[in-house]
Amino acid sequence: MHYSNERINNIGIQMVKSSRDNQHYFSYKIVVVIPYFNAFKEIARVVSKLPDYIHTVIIVDDKSPIPIPKAAIEQIINPKTTPCFLENDINLGVGGATKKGFEKAMAIGADIVIKVDADDQMDLNYIPELLSPLISQNATVAKGNRFKDMKALQKMPVIRRIGNLGLSFLIKSATGYWHNFDPTNGFFAIKTEVLKKIEFSKLANRYYFETSLLAQLYFEKAKIKDVPMPAIYGDEKSSMKIWQMPFVFSLQLSKTFIKRIVKEYFLYDFNIGSVYLLFGVPLFMFGLIFGIWEWIYYASINTFAPTGTIMIVTLSIILGFQLILQAIQYDIINAPKSSR
Repeated sequence: MHYSNERINNIGIQMVKSSRDNQHYFSYKIVVVIPYFNAFKEIARVVSKLPDYIHTVIIVDDKSPIPIPKAAIEQIINPKTTPCFLENDINLGVGGATKKGFEKAMAIGADIVIKVDADDQMDLNYIPELLSPLISQNATVAKGNRFKDMKALQKMPVIRRIGNLGLSFLIKSATGYWHNFDPTNGFFAIKTEVLKKIEFSKLANRYYFETSLLAQLYFEKAKIKDVPMPAIYGDEKSSMKIWQMPFVFSLQLSKTFIKRIVKEYFLYDFNIGSVYLLFGVPLFMFGLIFGIWEWIYYASINTFAPTGTIMIVTLSIILGFQLILQAIQYDIINAPKSSR
C-alpha cells in the first residue's frame, strides 16, 4: 500500500493543526490498542486518522492469515506516535487480542488506553470526547453510544439495530450499568488505574469481551460515561450471525446476572435490595409453581379450586412481583454512573 506525497503532506498539515488545538492532551501518555484480523485494507487508514497526541499505537495481530501491513503503517503514522506490533501465537478473538494490548499498554506506563477496531467503522474524531470525561475526573471509563444519532443510525441494518437494542437491555440488567446504553460498542477509553484492578482471566476472549469487561468494572464501581457518536456501517458482513446471538449470549448473560446479584447483595453487602430479593423471589416462585400445580390438579378432577387456594396463589404472585420490582428499582438507582 503506497500513499502519495500530496496525501502525506495533507496529513502533515492536519497534524500541525491538531497539535495546536490539543496541547493539553500531551501531558498524558495516551495509548491506542487495535486488535487486528484480516483488516489489511483498512488498518493503515485507521492509523492515519489518529491524532498526534497519541503516544503509542499497539496493534495486536490475532494470528491473521493476512499479516499487518507494517510498512504502510510506518509510512503514514504520525511521527509523534510510536507504533508497536504484537502477535498472538494462536487466534484468541477480539477480546484475547485486546487484553494483550492492554497488558502492553500498562507495561509502558500508559495513563489512558483507547480501544479502536481495525475495520475503520469508528469515527476517530470523537477521541477527544472520550478523553474529556476521564481527564476532568467525571468518569474513569468513556465509551461510544451509537443510538443517539438518528440519521447515522438509519444506516445501520434493521436486523442489527433491533438485535442491538434487545441485547443492550439484557446486558444492562446483567452487568448493572442501567444508565449506559450501547454496551456492545467496542470504541472506548479507560484509565489504566482501573485496568490494573481487573482480573484479565475473567474477561472473555471473543464476542462477550465488552460485556465481561462491564461486569468486572461494576464491582470496581467504575463510572462510565456514554459519548454520543454516529454509527458507521457499510456493506460488511459480521462473522457473528444474528440468529446465533440469543444462543451465544443467553447462558453467559444469565451467569453474569446471577453472579452479580449474589456478590452484590449477599456476599459483599446486605441491604434493603437484599431483603426485597430474599422475600420477593421465593414468594413469586411459590405462587407461580403452587398455582400451576393446583390448576393441573383441580383440572384433572374437573372441579373448581377453592377460593382460599386462589387467594394464596394470587397474593403470593402479586406481593412477590412487587418486591422484585422494588429490588429492580433499587438496583437501577444505585447503579454506578458518571458525574454530570
